[in-house]
Amino acid sequence: MSRQRSIAMLMLAGALLSVGADSLRGDEKHRHARWERAIQRFEQADQDDRRPRDSVLFVGSSSIRMWDLEKSFPGLPSINHGFGGSQIDDSIHFADRIIWPFRPKVIVFYAGDNDIARGKSADQVAQDYATFSKMVHEHLPETSVIYVAIKPSIARWNLADEMATANAAIEKQCEADAQRVYLNIWDPMLGDFGTPMKDLFIKDGLHLNAKGYQIWNDLLQEELQNLNVDLKATAATAE
Repeated sequence: MSRQRSIAMLMLAGALLSVGADSLRGDEKHRHARWERAIQRFEQADQDDRRPRDSVLFVGSSSIRMWDLEKSFPGLPSINHGFGGSQIDDSIHFADRIIWPFRPKVIVFYAGDNDIARGKSADQVAQDYATFSKMVHEHLPETSVIYVAIKPSIARWNLADEMATANAAIEKQCEADAQRVYLNIWDPMLGDFGTPMKDLFIKDGLHLNAKGYQIWNDLLQEELQNLNVDLKATAATAE
């Protein structure tokens, strides 16, 4: 092979790699862009209602979005920034718009469910949570994070082993940090045969009904009290 031909082939290979990298970056940008409307709605609501700072901020996927916080925790200064279908890295990507500005006292975080359903491994989910947790520590060093364990659901019970492995890895991370709490909702949602209790879910077998959320409410309230959160306080509004 001539020297000129070799150089030409190397240049072609480099160009192909560059195109591939640009394509991957474009795909990643497009994946996050699907949430832009939801994020803008949060920003508009936050501006209109002057959302409270030093509150409890709930963020994550649809299990957060569908959580009726006013009914579940009346009097608790809270913000719901759940956007359905999101993964851990989506909350990381938008954190500078939906988390950091509010300086919450506590973050209640539910994500990882969709991650595994879309093919991520338990190790990747645990790594993504570690990244999220590190970012919280850097931006909000006084803020505690309560990680709500990936739930056992009827619709995704075939993924239970991978989900349980991810939960165990994240629980271990939380045990090593006094400001990180692992909320074990997995075991209380299982019935006598070790499978999810059907009466905790709506028809899709994935999302919780009022009875399912009541389990979460009771467990979370206990942890908030452990963190000295006044469940009936009135937080200062954002400036």
